[in-house]
Amino acid sequence: MDLGLVAIGAGIAVGLGALSSIGEGLICAHAIDGMARNPEMQSKLQSTMILAVALDESTAIYALIVAILLIFVFPGIAADATKAAIPAITLGL
Repeated sequence: MDLGLVAIGAGIAVGLGALSSIGEGLICAHAIDGMARNPEMQSKLQSTMILAVALDESTAIYALIVAILLIFVFPGIAADATKAAIPAITLGL
């Protein structure tokens, strides 16, 4: 497996994880809009907003973990698989 493909995959994972910031902005904007329209609901909207932002942030953390695994774990697995496959290829198996 080519190391460049692993780097591209990790970049895509981080890029898509970074898009969660758009979701967080939308969550906060709509919660503030709701608080402005109905101030009595501020405590309920704020607690729901905090929970939603935490769940949205977890997607970015998962994307970061995937990128780290691709960079540091997958190249080692690919190198081991390549080493194991070379004798089988040369022997014609």
